[in-house]
Amino acid sequence: MGRLIAVVLFIAVLVPGVLLARAWALAAGRRAVASAGVEFATPTPEGVATLHRQAVHGRRVRWLGLLLGLVGIAASVVMFGEASVFLWLPALVVGLLTGIVLAEASRPRPRWRLSDPARRPRRSEQVSLWLLWTTRGVVVAELAVAVVMWRRGDLTDTVGWVAVLVPLVTWLLAEAALLRALVRPLPAAGADVPVDEALRTWTAHLVTAATSVLALLPLGTLLLAAGIDLGDRVTDGVDLLPVALVAGGFASLAAGLAVAVFLVTWLRPVRVSERALAG
Repeated sequence: MGRLIAVVLFIAVLVPGVLLARAWALAAGRRAVASAGVEFATPTPEGVATLHRQAVHGRRVRWLGLLLGLVGIAASVVMFGEASVFLWLPALVVGLLTGIVLAEASRPRPRWRLSDPARRPRRSEQVSLWLLWTTRGVVVAELAVAVVMWRRGDLTDTVGWVAVLVPLVTWLLAEAALLRALVRPLPAAGADVPVDEALRTWTAHLVTAATSVLALLPLGTLLLAAGIDLGDRVTDGVDLLPVALVAGGFASLAAGLAVAVFLVTWLRPVRVSERALAG
């Protein structure tokens, strides 16, 4: 009976990861609608220039993220020595994802004429609120688990600082990017409205996905480590806590990898195309 309960619990904990992957699959439809809106419109010269400038800015800052990843690899070699052979990939991933969020948070303001009086979109028009609040919940969970394990002595000071600061800083940058996308007024020219909506949609999904990955992967690793550590104890009866922690760890890692796949599909910049008009 104990094994059956453990299997059922393991499957139940995996369900949220499956639902999250499903939600990101549905977000692809929002991207398709935003792309079609741009293709059916004929933006003003200012709108075309904005798209070009935004694409160039995104590429440059993402290269900076790659540089940050390389610096992180060098820092891990200095701090951990031979153990850093297992850390070069996480350091590179952290740098790349940080570059993505930083690029969205620092995007230059469009130079087209803004609406007067100012008109602003709703948050639900940019990104699913379920995805947004799930990301925030995952970040809070990762920070809570890291702090608890750090205070118990399960994490060294270096690992503890990284596990807390990296998701926290990325989250703050993501919130800044989301706030900028929300408060910026819509363009005055109707032809630029689809371009503006697409840019906001891209920003909201990119920062949400990158923040999710940077929280889910560390959370999964920490839960696995805690579950394996508890599983080594000798207890009377059935102890379901290690099973729940291990299952949660696997679910977080699987969900993080799934979101990373969807994140790659959002990296392509918004472009103006005449295909929809040529039909």
